Amino acid sequence: MGNKIVNYGVPSFIICCSRTMRRQMDRNLTFHKLVAYMIALMTAIHMVAHLLNVEWYNNSRQGVYDELSTTLSDLADMENTTYLNPIRTTNLNPQQIPLYFAFTSIAGLTGIIITLALILMITSSMEVIRRSYFEVFWYTHHLFVIFFAGLVIHGIGGIVRRQSNMEEHNFTLCKDQADDWGKIPECPNPEFEGGPAATWMWVLGPMIIYAAERLLRLIRYVQNVQYRKIVMRPSKVLELQLVKKGFKMEVGQYIFLNCPAISQLEWHPFTMTSAPEEDFFSVHIRSAGDWTDKLIEIMQKLPEGAQGPKMGVDGPFGTASEDVFDYEVSMLVGAGIGVTPFASILKSIWYRFKDNDPKLRTRKIYFYWLCRETHAFEWFADLLQLLEKEMEQRGLWDFLTYKLFLTGWDQSHADHVMVHFDEDTDVVTGLKQKTHYGRPSWDKEFEQVRRDNPASVVGMFLCGPAALANVLEKKCGKYSDVDPRRTKFYFNKENF
Repeated sequence: MGNKIVNYGVPSFIICCSRTMRRQMDRNLTFHKLVAYMIALMTAIHMVAHLLNVEWYNNSRQGVYDELSTTLSDLADMENTTYLNPIRTTNLNPQQIPLYFAFTSIAGLTGIIITLALILMITSSMEVIRRSYFEVFWYTHHLFVIFFAGLVIHGIGGIVRRQSNMEEHNFTLCKDQADDWGKIPECPNPEFEGGPAATWMWVLGPMIIYAAERLLRLIRYVQNVQYRKIVMRPSKVLELQLVKKGFKMEVGQYIFLNCPAISQLEWHPFTMTSAPEEDFFSVHIRSAGDWTDKLIEIMQKLPEGAQGPKMGVDGPFGTASEDVFDYEVSMLVGAGIGVTPFASILKSIWYRFKDNDPKLRTRKIYFYWLCRETHAFEWFADLLQLLEKEMEQRGLWDFLTYKLFLTGWDQSHADHVMVHFDEDTDVVTGLKQKTHYGRPSWDKEFEQVRRDNPASVVGMFLCGPAALANVLEKKCGKYSDVDPRRTKFYFNKENF
Protein backbone atom coordinates (compact mmCIF):
# COMPACT_ATOMS: atom_id res chain seq x y z
CA MET A 1 0.00 0.00 0.00
CA GLY A 2 1.57 3.30 -1.10
CA ASN A 3 1.99 6.42 0.99
CA LYS A 4 -0.87 8.90 0.71
CA ILE A 5 -0.77 12.52 1.84
CA VAL A 6 -4.08 13.83 3.14
CA ASN A 7 -4.61 17.52 3.88
CA TYR A 8 -6.95 17.91 6.83
CA GLY A 9 -8.09 21.42 7.85
CA VAL A 10 -8.12 24.47 5.58
CA PRO A 11 -9.78 23.91 2.18
CA SER A 12 -7.45 24.05 -0.80
CA PHE A 13 -9.20 27.04 -2.43
CA ILE A 14 -8.63 29.11 0.74
CA ILE A 15 -4.95 28.11 0.81
CA CYS A 16 -4.70 29.09 -2.86
CA CYS A 17 -6.37 32.47 -2.34
CA SER A 18 -4.30 33.30 0.73
CA ARG A 19 -1.11 32.32 -1.11
CA THR A 20 -2.08 34.52 -4.06
CA MET A 21 -2.81 37.43 -1.72
CA ARG A 22 0.55 37.02 0.04
CA ARG A 23 2.35 36.91 -3.32
CA GLN A 24 0.69 40.16 -4.33
CA MET A 25 1.63 41.83 -1.03
CA ASP A 26 5.22 40.69 -1.52
CA ARG A 27 5.25 42.99 -4.56
CA ASN A 28 4.97 46.07 -2.35
CA LEU A 29 7.99 47.73 -3.97
CA THR A 30 6.51 47.24 -7.42
CA PHE A 31 3.27 48.80 -6.21
CA HIS A 32 5.24 51.67 -4.63
CA LYS A 33 6.97 52.38 -7.95
CA LEU A 34 3.71 52.25 -9.90
CA VAL A 35 2.14 54.75 -7.50
CA ALA A 36 5.20 57.00 -7.90
CA TYR A 37 4.94 56.84 -11.71
CA MET A 38 1.24 57.67 -11.53
CA ILE A 39 1.93 60.64 -9.20
CA ALA A 40 4.56 61.90 -11.66
CA LEU A 41 2.17 61.53 -14.61
CA MET A 42 -0.71 63.27 -12.81
CA THR A 43 1.65 66.03 -11.65
CA ALA A 44 2.76 66.65 -15.24
CA ILE A 45 -0.86 66.82 -16.47
CA HIS A 46 -1.86 69.07 -13.54
CA MET A 47 1.08 71.40 -14.13
CA VAL A 48 0.49 71.74 -17.90
CA ALA A 49 -3.21 72.45 -17.28
CA HIS A 50 -2.43 75.24 -14.79
CA LEU A 51 0.25 76.76 -17.02
CA LEU A 52 -2.41 77.06 -19.72
CA ASN A 53 -4.87 78.40 -17.13
CA VAL A 54 -2.48 81.13 -16.02
CA GLU A 55 -1.86 82.12 -19.63
CA TRP A 56 -5.59 82.33 -20.30
CA TYR A 57 -6.18 84.24 -17.04
CA ASN A 58 -3.51 86.74 -18.03
CA ASN A 59 -4.93 87.16 -21.55
CA SER A 60 -8.40 87.71 -20.10
CA ARG A 61 -6.98 90.32 -17.76
CA GLN A 62 -5.45 92.11 -20.76
CA GLY A 63 -8.75 92.04 -22.67
CA VAL A 64 -7.50 89.68 -25.39
CA TYR A 65 -10.70 87.64 -25.49
CA ASP A 66 -14.40 88.57 -25.66
CA GLU A 67 -16.26 91.15 -23.59
CA LEU A 68 -17.65 88.60 -21.12
CA SER A 69 -14.24 87.18 -20.13
CA THR A 70 -12.80 90.69 -19.82
CA THR A 71 -15.69 91.87 -17.61
CA LEU A 72 -15.42 88.78 -15.40
CA SER A 73 -11.66 89.32 -15.03
CA ASP A 74 -12.23 92.97 -14.06
CA LEU A 75 -14.60 92.13 -11.20
CA ALA A 76 -13.33 93.88 -8.11
CA ASP A 77 -12.15 92.09 -5.01
CA MET A 78 -15.07 93.05 -2.80
CA GLU A 79 -16.17 91.69 0.55
CA ASN A 80 -15.52 87.95 0.97
CA THR A 81 -13.05 87.93 -2.00
CA THR A 82 -15.65 87.71 -4.75
CA TYR A 83 -13.34 88.01 -7.78
CA LEU A 84 -13.04 85.30 -10.44
CA ASN A 85 -9.64 85.86 -12.07
CA PRO A 86 -6.86 85.11 -9.51
CA ILE A 87 -4.41 87.36 -11.37
CA ARG A 88 -4.94 90.72 -9.63
CA THR A 89 -1.78 92.47 -10.83
CA THR A 90 -2.09 94.85 -13.79
CA ASN A 91 0.83 97.24 -13.32
CA LEU A 92 3.53 94.93 -14.69
CA ASN A 93 4.67 93.94 -18.15
CA PRO A 94 2.01 91.41 -19.32
CA GLN A 95 4.75 88.92 -20.21
CA GLN A 96 6.12 89.03 -16.64
CA ILE A 97 2.78 88.61 -14.88
CA PRO A 98 2.58 84.76 -15.13
CA LEU A 99 6.07 84.42 -13.62
CA TYR A 100 5.24 86.97 -10.92
CA PHE A 101 2.03 85.07 -10.13
CA ALA A 102 3.90 81.75 -9.88
CA PHE A 103 6.35 83.07 -7.28
CA THR A 104 3.98 85.24 -5.23
CA SER A 105 0.80 83.16 -4.94
CA ILE A 106 0.41 80.31 -2.46
CA ALA A 107 -0.59 77.86 -5.19
CA GLY A 108 2.28 78.89 -7.47
CA LEU A 109 5.02 78.86 -4.84
CA THR A 110 3.97 75.55 -3.24
CA GLY A 111 3.53 74.06 -6.72
CA ILE A 112 7.13 74.90 -7.61
CA ILE A 113 8.43 73.49 -4.31
CA ILE A 114 6.56 70.17 -4.50
CA THR A 115 7.44 69.74 -8.20
CA LEU A 116 11.15 70.20 -7.47
CA ALA A 117 10.88 67.79 -4.52
CA LEU A 118 9.19 65.20 -6.76
CA ILE A 119 11.81 65.58 -9.50
CA LEU A 120 14.65 65.07 -6.99
CA MET A 121 12.95 62.02 -5.45
CA ILE A 122 12.32 60.36 -8.81
CA THR A 123 15.72 61.05 -10.36
CA SER A 124 17.63 59.92 -7.24
CA SER A 125 15.58 56.70 -7.20
CA MET A 126 17.00 55.48 -10.50
CA GLU A 127 18.83 52.19 -10.00
CA VAL A 128 22.22 53.54 -11.10
CA ILE A 129 22.10 56.19 -8.35
CA ARG A 130 20.45 53.97 -5.75
CA ARG A 131 23.10 51.28 -6.16
CA SER A 132 26.14 53.57 -6.37
CA TYR A 133 25.12 56.49 -4.14
CA PHE A 134 22.63 55.07 -1.66
CA GLU A 135 22.99 58.03 0.71
CA VAL A 136 21.86 60.43 -2.05
CA PHE A 137 18.79 58.26 -2.65
CA TRP A 138 18.07 57.91 1.08
CA TYR A 139 18.20 61.58 1.98
CA THR A 140 16.43 62.95 -1.10
CA HIS A 141 13.65 60.37 -0.68
CA HIS A 142 12.79 62.03 2.63
CA LEU A 143 11.79 65.14 0.68
CA PHE A 144 8.38 63.46 0.70
CA VAL A 145 7.78 65.34 3.98
CA ILE A 146 8.14 68.66 2.11
CA PHE A 147 6.12 67.25 -0.79
CA PHE A 148 3.10 66.34 1.33
CA ALA A 149 3.32 69.49 3.47
CA GLY A 150 3.33 71.60 0.29
CA LEU A 151 0.50 69.51 -1.13
CA VAL A 152 -1.70 70.22 1.89
CA ILE A 153 -1.01 73.98 1.67
CA HIS A 154 -1.28 74.07 -2.14
CA GLY A 155 -5.07 74.39 -2.29
CA ILE A 156 -5.39 77.14 0.33
CA GLY A 157 -4.83 79.86 -2.31
CA GLY A 158 -8.14 78.97 -3.97
CA ILE A 159 -7.22 79.84 -7.57
CA VAL A 160 -9.84 77.42 -8.93
CA ARG A 161 -13.04 79.34 -8.19
CA ARG A 162 -16.80 78.86 -8.50
CA GLN A 163 -19.80 81.18 -8.47
CA SER A 164 -21.43 81.42 -5.06
CA ASN A 165 -24.68 83.27 -5.99
CA MET A 166 -25.95 81.13 -8.85
CA GLU A 167 -29.50 81.16 -7.41
CA GLU A 168 -29.69 84.96 -7.64
CA HIS A 169 -28.15 85.23 -11.11
CA ASN A 170 -30.11 84.50 -14.31
CA PHE A 171 -27.25 83.22 -16.48
CA THR A 172 -29.24 83.05 -19.71
CA LEU A 173 -30.33 86.67 -19.43
CA CYS A 174 -27.24 88.21 -17.87
CA LYS A 175 -24.39 86.72 -19.89
CA ASP A 176 -25.04 89.22 -22.70
CA GLN A 177 -25.81 92.21 -20.44
CA ALA A 178 -22.58 92.76 -18.53
CA ASP A 179 -23.18 96.53 -18.38
CA ASP A 180 -26.38 95.94 -16.38
CA TRP A 181 -24.81 93.75 -13.69
CA GLY A 182 -25.72 95.17 -10.30
CA LYS A 183 -28.29 97.53 -11.82
CA ILE A 184 -31.25 95.20 -12.39
CA PRO A 185 -32.60 92.60 -9.90
CA GLU A 186 -32.20 89.71 -12.34
CA CYS A 187 -28.47 90.41 -12.77
CA PRO A 188 -26.70 91.13 -9.48
CA ASN A 189 -22.91 91.24 -9.60
CA PRO A 190 -21.66 87.63 -9.82
CA GLU A 191 -19.70 86.55 -6.77
CA PHE A 192 -17.07 83.84 -6.75
CA GLU A 193 -15.22 81.85 -4.10
CA GLY A 194 -12.34 79.40 -4.00
CA GLY A 195 -13.06 75.79 -3.20
CA PRO A 196 -11.93 74.59 0.23
CA ALA A 197 -8.55 72.88 0.48
CA ALA A 198 -9.34 69.16 0.72
CA THR A 199 -5.95 67.44 0.25
CA TRP A 200 -5.47 67.05 4.00
CA MET A 201 -8.43 64.63 4.12
CA TRP A 202 -6.60 62.27 1.73
CA VAL A 203 -3.14 62.43 3.30
CA LEU A 204 -4.04 62.62 7.00
CA GLY A 205 -4.65 58.88 7.38
CA PRO A 206 -1.40 57.76 5.69
CA MET A 207 0.58 60.39 7.61
CA ILE A 208 -0.81 59.14 10.95
CA ILE A 209 0.12 55.56 9.99
CA TYR A 210 3.60 56.70 8.96
CA ALA A 211 4.09 58.66 12.22
CA ALA A 212 3.00 55.59 14.22
CA GLU A 213 5.48 53.44 12.29
CA ARG A 214 8.29 55.92 12.99
CA LEU A 215 7.38 55.93 16.68
CA LEU A 216 7.46 52.13 16.74
CA ARG A 217 10.87 52.19 15.01
CA LEU A 218 12.12 54.65 17.66
CA ILE A 219 10.94 52.37 20.45
CA ARG A 220 12.70 49.41 18.83
CA TYR A 221 15.80 51.52 18.25
CA VAL A 222 16.30 52.34 21.95
CA GLN A 223 16.00 48.67 22.99
CA ASN A 224 19.36 47.17 23.91
CA VAL A 225 21.10 44.93 21.36
CA GLN A 226 24.08 42.78 22.42
CA TYR A 227 26.73 41.25 20.16
CA ARG A 228 27.03 37.50 20.67
CA LYS A 229 29.68 37.02 18.00
CA ILE A 230 31.44 39.01 15.27
CA VAL A 231 33.04 36.96 12.49
CA MET A 232 34.80 38.03 9.27
CA ARG A 233 34.03 35.47 6.59
CA PRO A 234 35.80 35.01 3.23
CA SER A 235 34.95 37.32 0.32
CA LYS A 236 34.71 40.27 2.73
CA VAL A 237 31.48 39.06 4.32
CA LEU A 238 30.76 40.13 7.89
CA GLU A 239 28.68 37.87 10.15
CA LEU A 240 26.97 39.49 13.12
CA GLN A 241 25.28 37.33 15.75
CA LEU A 242 23.03 39.54 17.86
CA VAL A 243 20.81 39.13 20.91
CA LYS A 244 17.78 41.28 21.74
CA LYS A 245 15.27 40.69 24.52
CA GLY A 246 11.88 39.47 23.28
CA PHE A 247 13.04 39.13 19.67
CA LYS A 248 11.18 36.44 17.68
CA MET A 249 11.61 35.57 14.02
CA GLU A 250 10.50 33.21 11.27
CA VAL A 251 12.57 31.73 8.46
CA GLY A 252 13.53 34.06 5.62
CA GLN A 253 12.61 37.27 7.44
CA TYR A 254 14.72 40.43 7.37
CA ILE A 255 15.57 43.31 9.70
CA PHE A 256 16.68 46.92 9.30
CA LEU A 257 19.98 47.88 10.92
CA ASN A 258 21.08 51.35 11.99
CA CYS A 259 24.58 52.15 13.22
CA PRO A 260 24.71 55.69 14.70
CA ALA A 261 28.51 55.62 14.50
CA ILE A 262 28.10 55.67 10.70
CA SER A 263 24.82 57.54 10.22
CA GLN A 264 21.99 58.51 12.56
CA LEU A 265 19.34 58.31 9.84
CA GLU A 266 20.28 55.42 7.54
CA TRP A 267 18.52 52.07 8.00
CA HIS A 268 19.54 49.18 5.75
CA PRO A 269 17.70 45.84 5.23
CA PHE A 270 19.47 42.51 5.78
CA THR A 271 18.01 39.02 5.58
CA MET A 272 18.59 36.97 8.71
CA THR A 273 20.64 33.80 8.32
CA SER A 274 19.76 32.29 11.70
CA ALA A 275 16.92 29.89 12.39
CA PRO A 276 13.94 30.56 14.70
CA GLU A 277 15.11 27.66 16.88
CA GLU A 278 18.37 29.46 17.80
CA ASP A 279 18.73 31.79 20.81
CA PHE A 280 20.21 34.61 18.70
CA PHE A 281 19.67 36.15 15.28
CA SER A 282 22.38 36.66 12.70
CA VAL A 283 23.01 38.53 9.45
CA HIS A 284 25.73 38.19 6.84
CA ILE A 285 26.74 41.56 5.38
CA ARG A 286 28.65 41.82 2.11
CA SER A 287 30.78 44.83 1.22
CA ALA A 288 28.47 46.65 -1.20
CA GLY A 289 28.77 50.39 -0.61
CA ASP A 290 29.93 53.14 1.73
CA TRP A 291 27.76 52.11 4.69
CA THR A 292 28.73 48.43 4.62
CA ASP A 293 32.40 49.28 4.01
CA LYS A 294 32.46 51.57 7.06
CA LEU A 295 30.72 48.94 9.21
CA ILE A 296 33.19 46.23 8.18
CA GLU A 297 36.10 48.60 8.83
CA ILE A 298 34.81 49.37 12.34
CA MET A 299 34.34 45.67 13.16
CA GLN A 300 37.81 44.73 11.89
CA LYS A 301 39.43 47.25 14.25
CA LEU A 302 37.69 45.88 17.36
CA PRO A 303 39.75 43.88 19.90
CA GLU A 304 38.85 40.20 20.00
CA GLY A 305 35.77 39.57 22.15
CA ALA A 306 34.82 43.26 22.37
CA GLN A 307 31.29 44.55 21.88
CA GLY A 308 30.70 46.42 18.61
CA PRO A 309 29.22 49.92 18.24
CA LYS A 310 25.61 50.63 19.21
CA MET A 311 23.29 48.93 16.74
CA GLY A 312 19.62 49.73 16.23
CA VAL A 313 17.43 46.84 15.05
CA ASP A 314 13.97 47.25 13.53
CA GLY A 315 11.91 44.21 12.67
CA PRO A 316 11.65 41.42 11.86
CA PHE A 317 9.65 41.84 8.64
CA GLY A 318 8.14 39.12 6.49
CA THR A 319 9.14 38.05 3.00
CA ALA A 320 8.02 35.52 0.41
CA SER A 321 10.45 32.95 1.87
CA GLU A 322 8.25 32.58 4.95
CA ASP A 323 5.91 30.45 2.83
CA VAL A 324 8.55 27.85 2.00
CA PHE A 325 7.12 25.27 4.43
CA ASP A 326 3.61 25.72 2.98
CA TYR A 327 4.70 23.81 -0.11
CA GLU A 328 5.28 20.07 -0.34
CA VAL A 329 8.12 20.76 -2.77
CA SER A 330 10.31 23.88 -2.77
CA MET A 331 13.00 25.13 -5.15
CA LEU A 332 15.43 27.58 -3.54
CA VAL A 333 17.71 29.66 -5.79
CA GLY A 334 20.33 32.00 -4.34
CA ALA A 335 22.86 34.11 -6.25
CA GLY A 336 25.96 35.25 -4.35
CA ILE A 337 25.04 36.76 -0.97
CA GLY A 338 21.43 36.14 -2.01
CA VAL A 339 21.78 32.75 -0.35
CA THR A 340 21.19 34.35 3.09
CA PRO A 341 17.41 33.66 3.43
CA PHE A 342 17.99 30.04 2.50
CA ALA A 343 20.61 29.66 5.21
CA SER A 344 17.82 30.38 7.67
CA ILE A 345 15.51 27.89 5.96
CA LEU A 346 18.08 25.08 5.80
CA LYS A 347 19.12 25.64 9.42
CA SER A 348 15.49 25.45 10.51
CA ILE A 349 15.04 22.20 8.57
CA TRP A 350 18.06 20.76 10.36
CA TYR A 351 16.61 21.67 13.76
CA ARG A 352 13.19 20.32 12.84
CA PHE A 353 14.64 16.97 11.81
CA LYS A 354 16.72 16.92 14.94
CA ASP A 355 13.62 17.53 17.07
CA ASN A 356 11.40 15.17 15.01
CA ASP A 357 8.94 17.98 14.29
CA PRO A 358 5.63 16.35 13.20
CA LYS A 359 4.41 19.63 11.66
CA LEU A 360 7.05 19.62 8.92
CA ARG A 361 4.94 19.34 5.78
CA THR A 362 7.73 19.76 3.21
CA ARG A 363 8.88 16.48 1.71
CA LYS A 364 11.40 17.67 -0.89
CA ILE A 365 13.73 20.67 -1.30
CA TYR A 366 15.88 21.56 -4.30
CA PHE A 367 18.59 24.09 -3.51
CA TYR A 368 20.68 25.96 -6.12
CA TRP A 369 23.46 28.40 -5.32
CA LEU A 370 25.24 30.43 -8.01
CA CYS A 371 28.56 32.12 -7.14
CA ARG A 372 31.35 33.82 -9.10
CA GLU A 373 34.22 32.84 -6.78
CA THR A 374 35.15 29.80 -4.68
CA HIS A 375 35.67 31.71 -1.40
CA ALA A 376 31.98 32.62 -1.31
CA PHE A 377 31.10 28.94 -0.72
CA GLU A 378 33.22 28.59 2.41
CA TRP A 379 30.97 30.14 5.08
CA PHE A 380 27.95 28.16 3.87
CA ALA A 381 29.62 24.79 3.35
CA ASP A 382 29.63 23.94 7.09
CA LEU A 383 25.84 24.15 7.21
CA LEU A 384 25.46 21.91 4.16
CA GLN A 385 27.84 19.38 5.70
CA LEU A 386 25.67 19.24 8.83
CA LEU A 387 22.60 18.69 6.67
CA GLU A 388 24.35 15.97 4.66
CA LYS A 389 25.25 14.15 7.86
CA GLU A 390 21.74 14.52 9.32
CA MET A 391 20.05 13.27 6.10
CA GLU A 392 22.45 10.30 5.93
CA GLN A 393 21.78 9.28 9.53
CA ARG A 394 18.01 9.39 8.99
CA GLY A 395 18.09 7.73 5.58
CA LEU A 396 16.59 10.80 3.93
CA TRP A 397 19.00 11.34 1.07
CA ASP A 398 16.09 12.25 -1.21
CA PHE A 399 14.82 15.08 1.01
CA LEU A 400 17.45 17.66 0.02
CA THR A 401 18.96 17.96 -3.44
CA TYR A 402 21.46 20.78 -3.71
CA LYS A 403 23.61 21.99 -6.57
CA LEU A 404 26.35 24.60 -6.29
CA PHE A 405 27.31 26.42 -9.48
CA LEU A 406 30.63 28.24 -9.84
CA THR A 407 30.24 30.82 -12.62
CA GLY A 408 33.79 32.20 -12.57
CA TRP A 409 37.18 30.42 -12.42
CA ASP A 410 40.71 30.58 -13.83
CA GLN A 411 42.96 27.96 -15.45
CA SER A 412 44.88 27.16 -12.24
CA HIS A 413 41.63 26.33 -10.49
CA ALA A 414 40.53 24.16 -13.41
CA ASP A 415 43.84 22.26 -13.28
CA HIS A 416 43.46 21.76 -9.51
CA VAL A 417 39.97 20.34 -9.99
CA MET A 418 41.18 17.94 -12.67
CA VAL A 419 43.88 16.54 -10.37
CA HIS A 420 41.37 15.86 -7.55
CA PHE A 421 38.44 14.87 -9.74
CA ASP A 422 38.26 11.24 -8.49
CA GLU A 423 38.09 12.13 -4.77
CA ASP A 424 34.89 11.41 -2.85
CA THR A 425 34.41 15.00 -1.71
CA ASP A 426 34.37 18.21 -3.70
CA VAL A 427 37.70 20.05 -3.93
CA VAL A 428 36.00 23.45 -3.44
CA THR A 429 33.46 22.83 -0.66
CA GLY A 430 34.46 19.51 0.90
CA LEU A 431 30.91 18.26 0.30
CA LYS A 432 29.92 14.95 -1.24
CA GLN A 433 27.96 16.80 -3.93
CA LYS A 434 30.42 18.04 -6.55
CA THR A 435 30.41 21.69 -7.65
CA HIS A 436 29.02 22.41 -11.13
CA TYR A 437 30.87 24.81 -13.42
CA GLY A 438 28.95 27.35 -15.46
CA ARG A 439 25.29 28.33 -15.22
CA PRO A 440 22.39 25.93 -14.71
CA SER A 441 20.30 24.72 -17.62
CA TRP A 442 16.99 25.79 -16.09
CA ASP A 443 14.92 23.91 -18.65
CA LYS A 444 16.56 20.65 -17.57
CA GLU A 445 16.16 21.50 -13.87
CA PHE A 446 12.46 22.34 -14.18
CA GLU A 447 11.81 19.30 -16.33
CA GLN A 448 13.50 17.08 -13.72
CA VAL A 449 11.50 18.60 -10.84
CA ARG A 450 8.24 18.20 -12.74
CA ARG A 451 9.05 14.60 -13.63
CA ASP A 452 10.01 13.71 -10.03
CA ASN A 453 6.99 15.44 -8.47
CA PRO A 454 3.85 14.83 -10.51
CA ALA A 455 0.65 16.35 -9.13
CA SER A 456 2.61 18.63 -6.74
CA VAL A 457 2.50 22.34 -6.03
CA VAL A 458 6.09 23.57 -6.20
CA GLY A 459 7.21 26.84 -4.63
CA MET A 460 10.07 28.56 -6.45
CA PHE A 461 11.94 31.01 -4.19
CA LEU A 462 14.63 33.35 -5.53
CA CYS A 463 16.95 35.82 -3.86
CA GLY A 464 18.98 37.24 -6.71
CA PRO A 465 19.18 39.76 -9.57
CA ALA A 466 16.23 40.94 -11.65
CA ALA A 467 17.55 39.30 -14.84
CA LEU A 468 17.53 35.86 -13.20
CA ALA A 469 14.08 36.59 -11.74
CA ASN A 470 12.68 37.24 -15.21
CA VAL A 471 14.09 33.94 -16.47
CA LEU A 472 12.77 31.85 -13.57
CA GLU A 473 9.34 33.49 -13.56
CA LYS A 474 8.94 32.58 -17.24
CA LYS A 475 10.09 29.01 -16.54
CA CYS A 476 7.49 28.70 -13.77
CA GLY A 477 4.80 29.64 -16.26
CA LYS A 478 6.21 27.41 -18.98
CA TYR A 479 6.41 24.24 -16.86
CA SER A 480 3.17 24.70 -14.90
CA ASP A 481 0.46 22.37 -16.18
CA VAL A 482 -2.95 23.87 -17.01
CA ASP A 483 -4.54 20.85 -15.35
CA PRO A 484 -4.84 21.75 -11.62
CA ARG A 485 -4.26 18.08 -10.76
CA ARG A 486 -0.78 18.18 -12.31
CA THR A 487 2.46 19.95 -11.32
CA LYS A 488 2.23 23.71 -10.84
CA PHE A 489 5.05 26.16 -10.07
CA TYR A 490 4.60 29.36 -8.02
CA PHE A 491 7.29 32.04 -8.34
CA ASN A 492 8.36 34.03 -5.25
CA LYS A 493 11.13 36.62 -5.07
CA GLU A 494 12.82 38.57 -2.29
CA ASN A 495 12.39 42.34 -2.72
CA PHE A 496 14.55 45.14 -1.29
